[in-house]
Amino acid sequence: MAGRRVCEREMLESVYSVIAMVFILVACVELCDAATVVDVYRLIQYDISGIPFGSRLASLNHHATSSPFVPGADLSRTVVMIPVRELNITFLRDYITRKQPLGGLLFFLPQKFSPRHQEEGDAGGQTYVEGKIGNLLPELEHLLVHANIPYPVYFAFEDEKIDAVVVEVKRNDATGQPATATTGGYKLVVSAPEPKKLTSPTITNIQGWLPGLKADGDTNQLPTIAIVASYDTFGAAPALSVGSDSSGSGVVALLEIARLFSPLYSNPRTRGKYNLLFGLTSGGPYNYNGTFKWLRSFDQRLRESIDYAVCLNSIGSWDRELWVHVSKPPENAYIKQVFESFSDVADELGVKVGLKHKKINISNPRVAWEHEQFSRLRVTAVTLSERSIGPELLENTGGLYDGRQNVNETAILRSVKLVAESLARHIYGHQGKNIEIFADNSSLAVSPSYINSWLDLLSRTPRVAPFLSKNDPFISALKKELAEHTVEVNVQHEVLDGMFTFYDSTKATLNIYQVASVTFDLLLLLVLGSYLILLFSFLVITTRGVDDLISLFRRPPPRKVKLA
Repeated sequence: MAGRRVCEREMLESVYSVIAMVFILVACVELCDAATVVDVYRLIQYDISGIPFGSRLASLNHHATSSPFVPGADLSRTVVMIPVRELNITFLRDYITRKQPLGGLLFFLPQKFSPRHQEEGDAGGQTYVEGKIGNLLPELEHLLVHANIPYPVYFAFEDEKIDAVVVEVKRNDATGQPATATTGGYKLVVSAPEPKKLTSPTITNIQGWLPGLKADGDTNQLPTIAIVASYDTFGAAPALSVGSDSSGSGVVALLEIARLFSPLYSNPRTRGKYNLLFGLTSGGPYNYNGTFKWLRSFDQRLRESIDYAVCLNSIGSWDRELWVHVSKPPENAYIKQVFESFSDVADELGVKVGLKHKKINISNPRVAWEHEQFSRLRVTAVTLSERSIGPELLENTGGLYDGRQNVNETAILRSVKLVAESLARHIYGHQGKNIEIFADNSSLAVSPSYINSWLDLLSRTPRVAPFLSKNDPFISALKKELAEHTVEVNVQHEVLDGMFTFYDSTKATLNIYQVASVTFDLLLLLVLGSYLILLFSFLVITTRGVDDLISLFRRPPPRKVKLA
């Protein structure tokens, strides 16, 4: 009896071991079945005055298909993979506008647009971005950012593994067998929590001073010239919005101008009789909300001491002409003086500046340019930009297209030279004179290496304000750099205007699995089941005999109740 129990225990242990090995084998097969893992960047999700825009979901768990869509197909459980270079923007716009059901969208961008692979701006790069993709990306961003999309939308970058997956998905779609639970194929999985609202997003302004030199016995406050640039960005994918030109070029120019004037103002003999105020403002894409709050923090004396302000906006990709945008009439004495000073230096540099006058509507809170926030407080200001027309709200603010490859550092260098020479001639009373203060090859020359180093950093750093904390390393770096060239550096933290609401979950990990069809799963289940039954039968026969095996399947006799 004891020997029989030992045999039964050994048999059961053998069966359990085999079953455990089978489950481990199946689990390993499933884990190794992942085709690739890739970082993906979610389309921005935000509200304006309670109206929803952008992608409203983050998690994905659907099969993949390719573009173009199959007419009349049910894509509510399908993710469409679209390389941007093959995008049919007209079809996509129609699909989104008609609010057709879709499981999700996944756009693949060329590696050239990745912040980690930004290349030097050269002729080849300029030709590349001016092609089809360069025209498509701004249009695609405008479509996605201004739509309410009830499914996840992600961006990723092309590589060899992604290309291979896309090719195979296209091949399956071409055979008329798109991926489904029945046919198998590729499955895209993003495990992400439900996006949550960002509470009280902060915008941070940074300012620094170069105080002028007062004459002996002069008790009057010196006049001030302000140089201002907004450093934050906005784009379809917050984790990719680096804005190399829009905001980035202005920030680089401001830091270089501060560096150029720093040695002049550190020596009493060369210090000008003007204060120089440098302002790096936030909230630029959101109606220059940070600039508005920065100016409101000034006391009346400081505001009245500002002769004029020069705002720098998108000055990194122009060729022959820049525009000076103003709100006051061109006949205004300060406007006329600033424009003539810019024109004189531009002629010497072999470039041209034009003047654009646009009145502001006091009853309309929307402003197109940063200088309009100054004008609302009756402070003379201009905006220097390569753009001849003011952008609409949330446009041209550092999207996917605005990367390092789209910026020419020579354009920034010329912009710095134009502004610095114009300011210096005004400060030192050399208007109309052909005197070059920041001459090339001199100790005060504009530094291409300094411009390039900061441009490279900005081109790797997404700067969407609601996702930058007060202690973000980038803000600390700006403050430290400005403190190197100016004094009395102050940081102002403000809460972004309440009309904007933003949501988190901007970056995730995408797992792409190659899954088998249901038919294959059923066949595998049948084979494994048959194998286990045969194995069990063999073990029972070898340990207990055929009779015992038969008795396992024989119905036991009913128990008879003994009567008392």
